[in-house]
Amino acid sequence: MTIGFRIKPITQRVSPALIQRAASIPVANIGDVMNRLQSFSGTFHPYGGRKRMVGPAFTVKARSGDNLMLHRAVDLAEPGDIIVCDGNGDLSVALMGDLMLGHAMVRGIAGTVLDGAVRDVSSLAKMDFGVWARGHTPAGPWKEGPGEIGTTISCGGQVVAPGDLICCDEDGIVVVPLEEAEAVITAAEAHQAKEIKSEADIKAGKWPRGWVPEALKAKGCEGA
Repeated sequence: MTIGFRIKPITQRVSPALIQRAASIPVANIGDVMNRLQSFSGTFHPYGGRKRMVGPAFTVKARSGDNLMLHRAVDLAEPGDIIVCDGNGDLSVALMGDLMLGHAMVRGIAGTVLDGAVRDVSSLAKMDFGVWARGHTPAGPWKEGPGEIGTTISCGGQVVAPGDLICCDEDGIVVVPLEEAEAVITAAEAHQAKEIKSEADIKAGKWPRGWVPEALKAKGCEGA
């Protein structure tokens, strides 16, 4: 039995064309059109110099405090991939630092999302690279394993499958299932168009507000 210590190939990824479309949409708008249920928990913070990244998930499951499989993932991930790691939310030991992340950047990887901690914070802030993590600590990791690459994981309270679309900006992270990415991004583009119109209406002092008292009355609010 190899469950828990295996590497599986990632054979499907969201298309480059769809990634390019998603890159122009705020993450909040993408999350909105998925009924607000595909967002990572609000405990993730951007540490890298790049504050926005979009790409397919290259999934990793790591044992708490151990980054052996992450080292292998950095060597196997394809340019444009986002390494997404289930590190069990452990903040007592950093899973990655500036050396590993610098190597990932040179290889063309788009960035990393760690359900765990990083270190070398000042160096990461100077990198043109996307790094999202739950926290940071100077404590270094072990390199013993086990772990998995290319399997479905849990990260930030969400299920992430290999090849899913990961979208990150300063608001946080959302995951779009691979098989639904086209429909979601099309809906998000339409939603963004509405947001742009609302911004124009606000500046012009014409933002419709009648729906607010109507919604309150419909819910039985006294005095609405």
